[in-house]
Amino acid sequence: MSADALHLLSDSDIEADDQEATVALLRQRGKIDDAGVQRARRIQGSTGEHLHGLLVKLGLVSELDVAEALAHVLRLPLVTVVDFPDQPLFDSVLSIKFLKDSHVLPLAAVDDAIELAMADPLDEFAAHAVSAATGRRVERRVAVLADIEKALERLYGRSGSALSEIVDTLVEDGHGGGDDAERLKDMASEAPVIRFVNQVIGRAVEARASDIHIEPFENKLRVRYRIDGILQEVETPPGRLTAAIVSRVKIMSKLNIAERRLPQDGRIKLAIRGKEVDFRISTVPTMHGESVVMRILDRGGAVFDFTVLGIDEAVLKPYLEMLERPNGILLVTGPTGSGKTTTLYTSLLRLNTPDRKILTVEDPIEYQLEGVNQVQVKSQIGLTFANVLRSLLRQDPDIIMIGEIRDLETAQIAAQAALTGHLVLSTLHTNSAAGSVTRLLDMGLEDYLLASTLNGISAQRLLRTLCPHCCEPNPAIDEISDQLNLERFTDGKPVRLFRPVGCARCNNTGYFGRTGISEMLVMSDEIRKLVLRREDAGAIQRTAVEGGMRTLYEDGMRKVVRGATSLEEVLRVTRET
Repeated sequence: MSADALHLLSDSDIEADDQEATVALLRQRGKIDDAGVQRARRIQGSTGEHLHGLLVKLGLVSELDVAEALAHVLRLPLVTVVDFPDQPLFDSVLSIKFLKDSHVLPLAAVDDAIELAMADPLDEFAAHAVSAATGRRVERRVAVLADIEKALERLYGRSGSALSEIVDTLVEDGHGGGDDAERLKDMASEAPVIRFVNQVIGRAVEARASDIHIEPFENKLRVRYRIDGILQEVETPPGRLTAAIVSRVKIMSKLNIAERRLPQDGRIKLAIRGKEVDFRISTVPTMHGESVVMRILDRGGAVFDFTVLGIDEAVLKPYLEMLERPNGILLVTGPTGSGKTTTLYTSLLRLNTPDRKILTVEDPIEYQLEGVNQVQVKSQIGLTFANVLRSLLRQDPDIIMIGEIRDLETAQIAAQAALTGHLVLSTLHTNSAAGSVTRLLDMGLEDYLLASTLNGISAQRLLRTLCPHCCEPNPAIDEISDQLNLERFTDGKPVRLFRPVGCARCNNTGYFGRTGISEMLVMSDEIRKLVLRREDAGAIQRTAVEGGMRTLYEDGMRKVVRGATSLEEVLRVTRET
C-alpha cells in the first residue's frame, strides 16, 4: 500500500488490513509463531492496541523486525539515526511531550510537506495532529522507537529526557528516605519509581551496556552504564530517592527489602524491546545506602562463535587442538570482564555431542546451555566448588568445566580429574598466560602435578573496535609505523592506521562494539622443565615466545594495522601485561 493511499483509509481499514499483513510477513520471515500471535490477539481484545505493538511488548518480536515489516507492507522508507536532523524542527508548534507520547520525530520540511519518523506509522491521530499544527502534508517514515527516543533526548536536551522528567515527578511527590519496610515497599510500587527503573533498564539494553551501576552518595544517586568496557554516567537523581529506587530493584529480583545491612544476590528475567534479557543483581551496603550492580545477560545478543569473538586463526588453531585432547587441563585467563566465560561456553558448545557428557560447576550460571548439565555453587549451604567437584566426578563425565579455580583445594581436584582421564576447562584471574603457571604454584599445587596435567593456557582481553561510520585515517601513519616497526604485523600488506572521531551512532565515543585479543601458551617439554624448576613467569613467557607464541600485544597490533581498532586502545588494554 502506498503512502498516498494510506491517507484515504479509515482507522478500521488500517487495523483490518495492514496489521494483518504485517503479522503475516513476520510469520513468513520466521520472526514469530502462531502461538505467539494468538497470545497477543487475546490481550488485544481487552486493550485495543495495535497487534504489532503488543507483539513487541510481550517480547515475542523485536522493534526492528516490526519496523522492517511495517515499512515493507506500507511501502514506506525505513529511516535510521543517520537520517535524523542535527537541530529540532518545528519546536515552536510541536511540544516535546507530544512528540514523546506519540513516538514521532520531524525529519525535514520539503516544500509543503513534513517528513515524519513514526514508531507506529498506523497512528492516524499523531499524523493528523502534526499536519494540523504545522499546516503541512505529512509524509510518513518508519523508525525504531528506541532510535526516536534517543534522538528526542539528544535534540531537546535535559528538558527532553524521559528519565529527568520522572525524577522531577519523584521529587515533586516528596519521595525520600525512610526505614520502614512497608513504606519502602509502597514507594517502590508507585508508578514514577517503576517508570524510572524501567527506563534505566531499557536504556541500558538499547545502549548495549553490560552492567548498570546504581550508586548512592550523600547528595545524589549516580546511575552509570558500562558500555564496551567503559563506565558512562547517565543520570544523577537526588540522594533522597535512593531507598525507593533500590527497593524497586530488590522487589523485582525477589530480594529482602528490609535487609540493608548485608549483601544480597538475585536475578530478574524481562522482555525488553522484544528481547528476552536476564539480569544478575548484586547489592552491597555502603555509607550512604545500598549500591546496586545489574549485570545484563542478553541471551539474544550472546554470540558463541570463535570467529565472531575475534580470535585469529594463529591463536585459534592451537586452542582447538588443546580442546580436542581427551584429558588434561585447559585454562582461560584474564581480568574480570575479559570474556573468559563466553570463550568457555563457546568451547563447550563445540564439544557438546551426543557421545560426551559435560558437567559444569559455576558461580553464577550466566547462560543456560542446551544438553550441558550445569550446577550452581551455593557457598552459604556448603555447596562450594570443591564439594561439587567431588560429586561431579562420580557422575561419569567426559568433560568438566569449572567456573573459576579460586583455591588450592579446587586446583587439586581439577588436577586429579585430569589425571583420571577427564578434560577440565576452567578460568583463572591472571594478567598473562605465563602468570597462570606461577599463580597455581603459589596456591600450593605441586609442580609435578601441574606439569603433567596442564595442556595449555589462553589469556585474553576485550578491546573496543572503531566505529565504522566516523573513524578516519591517522595522519601520523609513517612516524608511528617506523617507531613501532608495524610492518612486521602486516604480513606484507600496507600499514593502515585509523583513529576514533565520534558520531551519533557511537554516542560520540569513536568506538562501537568490542573484539577479543588472545595469546595461547602450549605446554611444551621445555616449559614443563621450567615448571618443575619453578622458574618465574618471565622465563616461561620468553620460552613460549621463542616457541612461536603470539603475545596479547602482538595480536592487538595486528588488529590495529588492519584498521579494526586504534593504537591507543591496544596500549590501554595491554599495558599491564
